[in-house]
Amino acid sequence: MLRFFEKIVSKQNTGGILRLIMACSFLVFLSVGCAALQDRKNVQTERLLSAAGFQMKLADTPEKMANLKSFSQRTLTPQERNGKLYYVYADKSCGCLYVGTEEAYQRYQRLAEQMQVARENREAAQMNRDASMDWDMWGPWGPWW
Repeated sequence: MLRFFEKIVSKQNTGGILRLIMACSFLVFLSVGCAALQDRKNVQTERLLSAAGFQMKLADTPEKMANLKSFSQRTLTPQERNGKLYYVYADKSCGCLYVGTEEAYQRYQRLAEQMQVARENREAAQMNRDASMDWDMWGPWGPWW
């Protein structure tokens, strides 16, 4: 591995350095973008859980944080406690646990479905608007047209 980097850094291979820098920059950009999209999705899920009636409980002690890490992360998991069914959503990045009853889970499912339908309607409206636009009447849009 060290020889690989020595070869790239040698004076005869300055183009290799540029390619390595560009590749590393691309990978960093890609990973940051994916993380941002995932964070946005998690925030949306947690908002839906709250709106559905799930209660957020903070892991405010080391023992609670250790227990929180033992749960499946960022997935709704059924848990039975004292003969009653609950649904749990653990997120160690915020140090919180969302707990809801069967009724709250059903509300969450309805809200999530409504959000999906709204998203699909918005996308369909955008596609219809784009299809109805007469782009040709505007002429060329730049040197690449």
